Amino acid sequence: MPFDAMKGLQDALRQREEKHLRVEKRELAEETIEQISRQLKKIRKGDKVEVLYFNAYHELKVIGTVAKLDYTFKCITVGDERIDFDDIYMVKILEH
Repeated sequence: MPFDAMKGLQDALRQREEKHLRVEKRELAEETIEQISRQLKKIRKGDKVEVLYFNAYHELKVIGTVAKLDYTFKCITVGDERIDFDDIYMVKILEH
């Protein structure tokens, strides 16, 4: 097992880097929100989609199969990722 001369230094550096990569949530134009809403209405379980979204101070992209679409709780599950509708910046249907 390797010796870590500065125990915890790598963790501290990773945490510092993560803080610098943080972004604030963008406000979307009403037109963009409507476009996202129209796309979400077209999506069905099993469709392959690409979603750009905000989560915990980061903008993330997921490409995968829709496992669940819940209009009551306003969320979509792509693979293992549960995404609130309000956090979506862009959604694109890749395959029906």
